[in-house]
Amino acid sequence: MAVPVKNNSAAEKVMSKEYEKKLKKVYVWELPVRIFHWVNAAAILILLITGFYIAQPFVSPTVHTNATPSVLMSFMRNVHFYTAFIFTITLIFRFYWTFKGNKYARSYPHKKEFWTGVFEVLKYYLFLPNKKKHYIGHNPMAEFSYWIFVVFGSIVITFTGYYLLFEPTPHTWYAALFAWVPAVLGDSMSVRAVHHWVAWGFVIFTIIHIYMAFRDDWLGKNGSMSSIFTGYKTEEVDDEDER
Repeated sequence: MAVPVKNNSAAEKVMSKEYEKKLKKVYVWELPVRIFHWVNAAAILILLITGFYIAQPFVSPTVHTNATPSVLMSFMRNVHFYTAFIFTITLIFRFYWTFKGNKYARSYPHKKEFWTGVFEVLKYYLFLPNKKKHYIGHNPMAEFSYWIFVVFGSIVITFTGYYLLFEPTPHTWYAALFAWVPAVLGDSMSVRAVHHWVAWGFVIFTIIHIYMAFRDDWLGKNGSMSSIFTGYKTEEVDDEDER
């Protein structure tokens, strides 16, 4: 009995039309962005540990002398301050790279499309009807959180931190650069309180950021986690250059 041979050509044509998009490796995070990410992450971790110690010492020396506590505090303060300088440099560089880097490094909060995207992504996370697009780089909601914490939060914690650093030497020119800070936030204790609470904001942001990164990697199966090491994601893209 003859077995009819299936004509696969029609099916193949349908498949080719239906799946015009192909899996490709997309170079998303450029080397400067990846370097910034890890240097900044290390700086934030060191700043949080040393900062919380300065606010409330949580380590006791094993050998107690009259000088030991002050030596340890001095060490923590020096590490905190030098790391703050590195943090400031990386922040300035990242702001520059927002305009210099590829389209995945840039952000456009001045455009209507950005805010439309923020609300659509928010509705997506709230399980509401939405028109969320697929974003290869950061989605607008993620970008918005970076503007709040990485930009605004970093600026606040930097200015308050430098004021506290130079407060003991008010007659120096570098202290004069930050003398306006208490006029905006209040007295020295208010500046210290704002600095402390913004630091806790960074703790919350970091936890959410790590969770969302693992979530995106698990659901998207696109190498989101490895991309911050390699720069590449595996995405379904067509011939047009998608965002």
